[in-house]
Amino acid sequence: MRRLTLALIAAASLATPAFAQQGATPPVGPDWSKITVKTSDLGNRTYMLEGQGGNVTVAAGDDGIIMVDGQFAPMHDKLKAAIAAVSPQPIKFLVNTHHHGDHTGGNAAFTADGATVVGHVTERELLAKGSVSVTTGQPVPAVSGAGLPARTYTDTLTLEVKGRSALLKHPANAHTAGDTFAYFADANVLSTGDTVALGRYPTIDFLSGGSINGTIAAVESYIALTNDATKIVPGHGPLANKARLVEYHTLLVTTRDRMMKLIAEGKTLDEVYAAKPYADLDGKVGGAEGPAKNFIRAVYASLKG
Repeated sequence: MRRLTLALIAAASLATPAFAQQGATPPVGPDWSKITVKTSDLGNRTYMLEGQGGNVTVAAGDDGIIMVDGQFAPMHDKLKAAIAAVSPQPIKFLVNTHHHGDHTGGNAAFTADGATVVGHVTERELLAKGSVSVTTGQPVPAVSGAGLPARTYTDTLTLEVKGRSALLKHPANAHTAGDTFAYFADANVLSTGDTVALGRYPTIDFLSGGSINGTIAAVESYIALTNDATKIVPGHGPLANKARLVEYHTLLVTTRDRMMKLIAEGKTLDEVYAAKPYADLDGKVGGAEGPAKNFIRAVYASLKG
């Protein structure tokens, strides 16, 4: 397994990377001054914010705000302004859905504003020790101090501000080994982090404990939790509903089952690449060559392990 992992890390450095997810600031970033934040009202003082990085969920209470994910560090001021436009309350909690920098880059700045960063205990460990990007093969530096969650949990945790609450739960070995999803029952809003990514192949960070089977199990738990009126904020992509979640589940199961067949036939990773097992799916998910190849590699690695 160690030899396979090293080979896959080497392959990652040659693959066309998705936008650098794992660093707090991408090595070649956009013009931050030109980025705007789009705010969507989900009802009951709950909002989805889209900027640069993972989607953000905001739930405003009477004395504070629960925020899910903080995008890259340079987005702090724009996100803070977008939140101030919908609520005068301070951000009390910032929930990390996982350790990647396009979701956690704002940790230190929001901590300086007075927020308590909350995450799974394994997410904190992954941030603190540093990692290797599963999309580029490059090392991601360790994070310390205010960049780390100050409050952690292991299985479930309920966060409360006056008039609002969020149920946090850990899906095991899904996108990473340290994922969190948040459910706001009073607004019927589910924030999934990167266990759900729409409009592209999902990233499964097998180098940080993620797996295709864990991702499928996470999505199955979301299907059980939600109803037709639930608003689902994915880690990336547009706002979704339960029907879209079921479609995503079908995609994951299809890709898993095809890969299991190839592995059972003794195919090497290069032979799997050559077989193009997901060619008919590429157009449905916007599968550019690099991300599609990364997804094949991740599914293969998590099933071979």
